[in-house]
Amino acid sequence: MDNSVSVLIARCSSIVRGQRSDVRGQKVCLLFSVLCFLGLVGCQRDTGCRGKADGFYLNPDRDLSTIGRAAIVELDNDSSYPEISADVTEALFLALQKKQILGLAVVHRQDAAWHSLQLDLDSAYTLDQLSAIRRTLKCNAILVGTITEYRPYPHLTVGLRMKLIDVNSGELLWALEQVWDASDKATEGRIEKYFERQMRSGSAALRERLVTVSSLKFVGFVAYEVAETLPSAR
Repeated sequence: MDNSVSVLIARCSSIVRGQRSDVRGQKVCLLFSVLCFLGLVGCQRDTGCRGKADGFYLNPDRDLSTIGRAAIVELDNDSSYPEISADVTEALFLALQKKQILGLAVVHRQDAAWHSLQLDLDSAYTLDQLSAIRRTLKCNAILVGTITEYRPYPHLTVGLRMKLIDVNSGELLWALEQVWDASDKATEGRIEKYFERQMRSGSAALRERLVTVSSLKFVGFVAYEVAETLPSAR
């Protein structure tokens, strides 16, 4: 990672920790968010990264296997389908568990513990707020995010914006922002390979399955690709 990106990370981390609130710092953090979205600080093609989602950032200076327990808060939802939040959160939990790198626990937004914190899911947290999260949820990191887009028709589409924050230091450990569109040719190819691994069946059965893929199966595919942006346990 080059020096300019490292500077962006440092400034964004300080904003998260509540140590900078100047306009210039906020603009830098916004720029960093755009870079994350474009995949410019995510996986480079020649690094051998297995994840297919490319709009992500993984902190190169932190070993996620040392984090321990992380709380994944039920995702916020900007779509017109509020019921999908629980399904996407559960799919992400199951996919991330398979990486065996974090000890995960799901926290629903209506849980008394989370509700008592009175925090916005899609905002920067101060050190005091992060300390309250650590004490209340008994975790070392928190995974929060938003379903930015969900459409079951005319073709399945899921958009996610997520971040993993160290509640002890305020550091950004991982972040992702991406949209999956089932009608996209590249995405179709990855879905086919995903179901090949899942089904282990002939091509005719696979084509039939792809035609009738359900929204929940597509969400499972999205969760798999999200998880693949994280390293596996060593």
